[in-house]
Amino acid sequence: MDKEKARYFTFLLYPESIPSNWELKLELLGVPIAVSPLHDKDLSDVEGQKYKKPHYHVIYVSKNPVTAESVRLKIKRSLGDNSVALVQIIRTSVENTYLYLTHESKDAIEKKKHVYDKTDITLLSNFDIDRYITLDVEEKDDMLNEVCDLIDEHDIANMRELRRFIKLHGAEYGLPSIKIINSVLRSHTGLIRLYFDAVYQERKYGSNIPNVNSETGEILSEVSDD
Repeated sequence: MDKEKARYFTFLLYPESIPSNWELKLELLGVPIAVSPLHDKDLSDVEGQKYKKPHYHVIYVSKNPVTAESVRLKIKRSLGDNSVALVQIIRTSVENTYLYLTHESKDAIEKKKHVYDKTDITLLSNFDIDRYITLDVEEKDDMLNEVCDLIDEHDIANMRELRRFIKLHGAEYGLPSIKIINSVLRSHTGLIRLYFDAVYQERKYGSNIPNVNSETGEILSEVSDD
């Protein structure tokens, strides 16, 4: 029996094998859990069968490192002996597995799998995907540049305005939640403050930036200081 321990696990649940109050029973386990929308439009590889049997994908976050078998037994005690057959350790990342809940992971998109509505994801015991998203150095730099461009292009003068803008338009620019953005900006508060201050000064005193031809670099007009 595999004794490898981990904190992040995934498994399948089938509606006909779990009780009607399965959500409540999982909530009572007291660990963060995310459950996919019902996957009832997954194409089947079996000849003569259009769709696979409807099922849920589940992400289970243990408080401490445990074995997959211990999680399986815990689920069986909660939902019944026939509720779960296999529990697997998440080998990629919680973020990627979470995206797969709606078939929005890179792999699922490449395979052109049916995309489910993310608003139908069930979150139990305060599951928060932002806690499990990790960014590499290049991704952090790209996000910082994107935020600086937004501040400049949309004349955002302070953090309050930035939060409001991201809440309303962040998805349009492919930005994550403000919580993740804050974690990146904390290391660059001096730079962000300079951008905010530049916008504030421009609002207060007007712009002294000359009109420049983007192709030739020629100054077309100067802005007077009076």
